[in-house]
Amino acid sequence: MNIPANLRYTEDHEWIRKEGNIAFVGVTDYAQSELGDVVFVEIETVGETLQKGEAFGTIEAVKTVSDSYMPVSGTIIEKNEKLDAQPDLINKDPYGEGWMIKIEMTNPSEYDELLTPEQYKAHIGQ
Repeated sequence: MNIPANLRYTEDHEWIRKEGNIAFVGVTDYAQSELGDVVFVEIETVGETLQKGEAFGTIEAVKTVSDSYMPVSGTIIEKNEKLDAQPDLINKDPYGEGWMIKIEMTNPSEYDELLTPEQYKAHIGQ
């Protein structure tokens, strides 16, 4: 299971990578493996400001449909347009080409409350 050391994680299996006040968000390798083959991604929240824990979109896989949640509060400034035509990028490259949204954090201190890679490994039993 790939759990990059430079990211933070949620108990709901989202990851976040911050670059200043901007952050990229996606789902973890563990989440995509549990979901199975991703066939559709819906994100209709671009431009909205959401609180930590609110759903920003859904991932439809062969097995199930799953909500994706904000790891921190912020304004969604961009969605990964590549996922419209290639939703399976979430399966192939969850931490790279398979990112889901880019946000401007409204409360950057929430980032420090998220799980470290070590804590996330313990959370999923690794």
